[in-house]
Amino acid sequence: MIRIRPPFNLDTFLNRADKCKTVLSFSKKHILFSQGDTADAVFYIQVGRVKVTVVSEHGKEAVIAILEQGAFVGESCLVGQTIRTATATALEEACILRIEKAVMLRMLQENLRFAEAFMSYLLLHSIRVQEDLVDQLFNSSEKRLARALLLLAHFGKESRPEAVIAKISQETLAEMIGTTRSRVSFFMNKFRKLGFINYKGGSRRNGVLHVHSSLLNVVLHD
Repeated sequence: MIRIRPPFNLDTFLNRADKCKTVLSFSKKHILFSQGDTADAVFYIQVGRVKVTVVSEHGKEAVIAILEQGAFVGESCLVGQTIRTATATALEEACILRIEKAVMLRMLQENLRFAEAFMSYLLLHSIRVQEDLVDQLFNSSEKRLARALLLLAHFGKESRPEAVIAKISQETLAEMIGTTRSRVSFFMNKFRKLGFINYKGGSRRNGVLHVHSSLLNVVLHD
């Protein structure tokens, strides 16, 4: 008789792992860690979203990732990084687990299924980073914005698409795709007029952004 292993749930595993973590609650704009800090722990997002940014020597800031529930932050400390190369900031109220580096390494060594789940996460994250790089190198700012909105709205995942984006500023979108806020505003207005997006429950500042599958036309159009 073949036994089928039940799916591994990271949340359940980490919640049950005694003395391995600290549960932290962060308010909007609270900094988890800053660029230049000592890298001594891994963070796991249970609730909320986290923005990861880097600042150049000349003071220019860029958003390199918007991470959501189920994502790890700061995992590069596990491979020898001693100083944080980016800043992680809560975009909204968030519940996050802080796992000491030594504890995380021990769990990976002692629990094969956890190690498999973590490796799968890292591989998917690596693929996403490569796709983002290709997007930045070869696509126009309009296509980059369309792709960013579709990813934030969870299009393309196996589960039912969540075609809604919680409040995110145009400044943040501009930093994500490497353009100016005015260009983002121009394209957002264009997308709205074409029916690709719309705001429900209020204005752009107060409403919830709904993204329609027709926005894929912008990404796929040559």
